[in-house]
Amino acid sequence: MPKGIYKVPVAINEPIKNYAPGSPERRELQAMLAELRSKELNIPMYIGGEEVESNVLVRLHPPHDHQHVLGHFHKSDKSHIELAIKAALAAKEKWANLSWEHRASIFLKAAELIAGPFRAKLNAATMLGQSKSAYQAEIDSACEIIDFLRFNVQYMTEIYAEQPISSPGVWNRLEWRPLEGFIYALTPFNFTAIAGNLPSSCAMMGNVVVWKPSNTQVYSANVLMEVFQKAGVPAGVINLIYPSGPDAAEVIFNHRDFAGIHFTGSTEVFQNIWQTIGNNIHKYRSYPRIVGETGGKDFIMAHKSAEPKSLAVAISRGAFEYQGQKCSAASRVYIPSNLWKEVKEYVLADLKDMKMGPTEDFTNFINAVIDEKSFDKLAKFIDNAKKDSNVEIVAGGNYDKSKGYFIEPTIIVAKDPKYVTMCEELFGPVLTVFVYDENKFEETLELVDSTSPYALTGSILAQDRYAIELATKKLSNAAGNFYINDKCTGAVVGQQPFGGARGSGTNDKAGAKINLLRWVSPRTIKETFSPPTDYKYPFLQAD
Repeated sequence: MPKGIYKVPVAINEPIKNYAPGSPERRELQAMLAELRSKELNIPMYIGGEEVESNVLVRLHPPHDHQHVLGHFHKSDKSHIELAIKAALAAKEKWANLSWEHRASIFLKAAELIAGPFRAKLNAATMLGQSKSAYQAEIDSACEIIDFLRFNVQYMTEIYAEQPISSPGVWNRLEWRPLEGFIYALTPFNFTAIAGNLPSSCAMMGNVVVWKPSNTQVYSANVLMEVFQKAGVPAGVINLIYPSGPDAAEVIFNHRDFAGIHFTGSTEVFQNIWQTIGNNIHKYRSYPRIVGETGGKDFIMAHKSAEPKSLAVAISRGAFEYQGQKCSAASRVYIPSNLWKEVKEYVLADLKDMKMGPTEDFTNFINAVIDEKSFDKLAKFIDNAKKDSNVEIVAGGNYDKSKGYFIEPTIIVAKDPKYVTMCEELFGPVLTVFVYDENKFEETLELVDSTSPYALTGSILAQDRYAIELATKKLSNAAGNFYINDKCTGAVVGQQPFGGARGSGTNDKAGAKINLLRWVSPRTIKETFSPPTDYKYPFLQAD
């Protein structure tokens, strides 16, 4: 069989389309939105390459139009979880033995399909199912998942190329094996790209996967699965099921062949998973890999030298794009007293200009939050703030779920820097501001570092370079992604590997080689060309 040391295409970031009026991408996306809205889909599970139905149906609807039916998916029970694990393990040997360049080709093809014929469909599904604007969908369900696939293929080849040195007469090699067993991918609602990356990054390294998406992301997950199948992912390599969390945990975390979890979601759920795995550690064939990106209470810290307009835009975009439902969204802001009046005016002007409504109207900057549970939680925080004399709502504060789950962009100014909305993750368009004494910058940095258990993203805005250096050092453990003179969102694959520590996860950096290293188990091979034939060493000889 012919062999070669192959070079994959050099990964570059997918260009972002702008969807301006009259552009071909806008017309195509609008047509796809109309087409998808006109249908009611019957979404099956995908187990071992087969479409499986349970006839226990769960309704899907746009968060911004909850009376409209997009379709139904078939709820999984424990028997389906068992079938998915069985299918994955049955596919494992053949998939692991497939030459790496053929695995690379499959996922490079998936990237091309999303970049081309599936771009509008995946974006439209994300807009309808997750209430993302056209631009937010484009940077997520088109560009970021394309980037994940292309860059991960490149990182895979770099890993395989990492080899040890050899001494005379010896050849040392590293064999990068997939993990022994199956991987559980548990994915969130807020990023279609994350939902696609968590199972595909593991599969790319030769692993087999049982994938459970969030119920509120099933609509676009179904399109991702269509792409994976069309790209040539073999039956059983990625199995898509929709069980309840407790059912999945009971079956998967008690299975001998459970080899690891790739997770994005809440800190509480991740900690419970970790505890369960720990309690069951004696049951497993190997120590499972536990990789998770969890919550955030992300900050913007401004110095008195910050440029007010830039600070205002960082707040407006960082806090309110995609309704604040990004793991990285700005949720607490520290503004010096000399800037607050001017910055407040700019931000209020931005909010006054922002339109709120359905994603199908491209002029809307603000859309709906994901579901009623999230809506009710956010409404309760807003109501409590209205009754608290120690805080002031300076913008927003209104909400309505009669048509969709709409929360007005809301800004709370707190006198107490430890007020509840400065500390707890809200995951919605609610921002809390603390105005600090402009001469207490260093003390406020300590406050930023100590307020939250999380450490995902954060930013410093300043023109004073000494202040920037001080903040960068003082906040070194406060954020895994740190931004200087920018908002704290918008990490790009290959440029800003994403992840945080403390209560925000294991910091295994999605969009970087470090993440793929978690899904392989290296074997060292030493080959000696001229082995010794006598046990005696020279030192044993008499003088």
